[in-house]
Amino acid sequence: MTEKTSMPKNKKADQYNDPNHNYLKYWQGRDYEHEAEVLAIKRLLKNKKFKLAVDIGGGYGRLDPLLAKYAEKVVLAEPSQQQLDMAKDFLAEMPGVSQKLMQADDLKFESGSVDLAVMIRVMHHLPDPTESFDEISRVLIPGGYAIIEVANYMHAKNRLKYFLKGKKLPTEPVDIRSKEHQGKDEIAFVNHNPHTVIAQLAKSGLSVNRILSVSNLRYPGLKKVVPKPVMLAIEGILQPVLSSTFFGPSIFFLVVKS
Repeated sequence: MTEKTSMPKNKKADQYNDPNHNYLKYWQGRDYEHEAEVLAIKRLLKNKKFKLAVDIGGGYGRLDPLLAKYAEKVVLAEPSQQQLDMAKDFLAEMPGVSQKLMQADDLKFESGSVDLAVMIRVMHHLPDPTESFDEISRVLIPGGYAIIEVANYMHAKNRLKYFLKGKKLPTEPVDIRSKEHQGKDEIAFVNHNPHTVIAQLAKSGLSVNRILSVSNLRYPGLKKVVPKPVMLAIEGILQPVLSSTFFGPSIFFLVVKS
């Protein structure tokens, strides 16, 4: 991984309008990762019901059939028109899920009108998530919930690497793109320090209620030799156990608006 001190700014999701970038195909062969996220959401939303859930940056609506089990109405708030076009087919049999074109930092909802916001696999495109956190806080009702997924730079492999080098982990986001791609004018791809994210959430009036470590077994070699049901059974055990250590590559925060 290559670190970069000058971080790219938040950019619009033009990359996801590229016909060569098919996000639906990206998820083919990633059943473990998808199911690990489903496990996490089910755990965080257990016994909860909502009137309006907003899936921020949810692509083609991958997780919306699940969210529809917890909310009367689901809105897929996605900045890429290409993804929304795919969503029309993917969600064709789900009339309770609507699709709207919008950015995470400019949500077209009235203040205090949403009781669940979900933002998964978006933070790695946000070097500075503060405006998006402010928007999520604005649209949530008092006591409303949000699930924020963080691409975690503090995962176990990186902690070991920095420990062996005698260095401290960075608190600022780290650009993990190759040098070639860092020089291009394209959407950012960063990993975050969860401690920094917790502080950023707090400044937006969002307090962390629960943490899960997700996709803890995301290693290509393991997926080749260990059956998926076994991996998911282990994943289900590890998510809460490893949460305080920020072990996995993906951290799920359940946050509440103050």
